[in-house]
Amino acid sequence: MILYLLITCVSFLFLAKSLSIPPWASKTKTLLSFYLSKNPFMNILHPIQPDLASPVLNHMSILDLPDLPLDHILNLLPPSELCSMAMVCCSLREKCVSDHLWEKHLNTKWGKIIGPSAHKEWQCYLSSSNHLDTIHHQTGYRDLAKIISMICSLSHIFRDDNQWSRYASSLPLDSTMSLYLSLETGRFWFPAQVYNRENGHVGFMLSCYDAELSYDSHTDSFQARYPPHGRRAIAVEKDVTWERIRASPIDASPHHLHVSDSLKDLKPGDHIEIQWRRNTVFPYGWWYSVIGHLESCDGNLGNCHCHISDMVVLEFKQYTIGSRWRIMMINRRDHKEKGNEEDGFYGGIRKLNCKEDIKMWKLLWPSSILE
Repeated sequence: MILYLLITCVSFLFLAKSLSIPPWASKTKTLLSFYLSKNPFMNILHPIQPDLASPVLNHMSILDLPDLPLDHILNLLPPSELCSMAMVCCSLREKCVSDHLWEKHLNTKWGKIIGPSAHKEWQCYLSSSNHLDTIHHQTGYRDLAKIISMICSLSHIFRDDNQWSRYASSLPLDSTMSLYLSLETGRFWFPAQVYNRENGHVGFMLSCYDAELSYDSHTDSFQARYPPHGRRAIAVEKDVTWERIRASPIDASPHHLHVSDSLKDLKPGDHIEIQWRRNTVFPYGWWYSVIGHLESCDGNLGNCHCHISDMVVLEFKQYTIGSRWRIMMINRRDHKEKGNEEDGFYGGIRKLNCKEDIKMWKLLWPSSILE
């Protein structure tokens, strides 16, 4: 449809050369020629030279463009330039804070680590009494130009709390732009999961635990806060890199037992994650494992019947053979939380069907076998 519209416009320009047209049509022709001359696609079809001597171009504003090309231009701008463009006038501000422009930036940078849990937490954050956007109700609208003029770059948007407060008061509540900037500035602590927590501590190797994270644009890394374990205080880890973070695959509390729906399909060679915790007070973490063969099976796939047995072997190959952590047996027909205070408690199971998930665990594989 867009191609049809452009072809029609070009045809109009050709006809206009041979017809006597009123003054308003001449101006329309000049503006359209200017726009089409800036369109790479149209330059390929038919190079058009704008009439640079026309006084119309000297007074042309970006707002004179139709909505479609203007939206296309704004869609190409990075977040920092969208913020700067929003200071030009009220009309551009209204367009630059549109959700459809910021959703692309949000998904591109944050999509892999922001899941349903984070969006729910964002709604709670918006309704909380200490949320900075409540300044709307105290100060009302403030001119965005006075705020954006202090912006040097997106990574240094807000140099102090007062500046952020003034900017937040001018943003629409619950806008995608507000969420993006709250993430970018580290103001919003969002829930996600961290691989190999506490800087790859040997006690958490090949595991993934829930945490609250805050972004630091200066180091392009995160600070993580892990929930307390019993009497243990909240653990804090700095400089968590992007590749160690994922959105929670299960939208549930880390204290809840996951109800497995793939137990009947498990067979040797399948990659899984299983919940494990030290005791019933601690939250669960997800641990990587592979389905192994029963002791009575020789591993020959032609004679293997492990997939129809009620008992399933979980093999944690990061541990040495003979380690008490190497093998775990579960009953696929009646699987509940299983364990004790000495060996910990095993919970629900997730079968991994995504190659990217499996690849990630292999990238995190320890350099040496664990005891």
